[in-house]
Amino acid sequence: MSAVISVRGVSVRRETRDILLDIDLDVRLGEVLALVGPNGAGKSTLLSVLSGDLSPASGSVELDDRPISSYRALELARRRAVLTQANVVSFPFRVIEIVQMGRSPWMRTAELADDQQAVLEAIQATDIEHLLGRRFTTLSGGEQARVSLARVLAQRTPVVFLDEPTAALDLRHQEDVMRLSRELAGQGRAVVVVVHDLSLAGAYADRIALLDAGRLDCVGTPAEVMTADRVGRVYGLDVQIHRLGASDRPVVLPLRD
Repeated sequence: MSAVISVRGVSVRRETRDILLDIDLDVRLGEVLALVGPNGAGKSTLLSVLSGDLSPASGSVELDDRPISSYRALELARRRAVLTQANVVSFPFRVIEIVQMGRSPWMRTAELADDQQAVLEAIQATDIEHLLGRRFTTLSGGEQARVSLARVLAQRTPVVFLDEPTAALDLRHQEDVMRLSRELAGQGRAVVVVVHDLSLAGAYADRIALLDAGRLDCVGTPAEVMTADRVGRVYGLDVQIHRLGASDRPVVLPLRD
């Protein structure tokens, strides 16, 4: 699998605090890369750097062997889509209008002909058909999260960034979102997802990048990264790891009294 985004020696500093320190990481087409780690580890900051929304203090970020900072905004919007944590909309647009906004980067291009199909597929994938006539501002947090995800999917980019897409969702829709991430990777896209649930990451990611206090502690397959010693050290909590079936996918459980 080829690297579509390459990060080398990246550091980010805010005031007197180092948020990221000397990060090397590749984002590959055809895989799901999960960013995990404790609160404040730098996951969302790293996702912003990878997507080109945040310029690092040092180091390089390349998209398709070209500095990501050299891309114009519209050019970048046709290469990658970003779902942020905050699903904020300033005006009470209807849900269908929000999803259609995902197609705006393709105006005045040949891809404009795909608008209707792209929007329909995004709506079906996120289970929001029954919400299309509603105002976005009247939706629950979980419903807003799914509508925002549909907008990102409608954008139809080769790289997709998802920042905590399962945070506001119920159990079924958490699984739906992660299965959808796998389907996107199966289509040859690159998916980078920030997720707090280590078992979800272990079940669906091809690779996991574990961050700790701004440093990249480990990158590898779920089986390689999710060991009881490593997870316990980074999170400061004793855990046990269960391996499921022939796939050796890890399930992480805290040790309780």
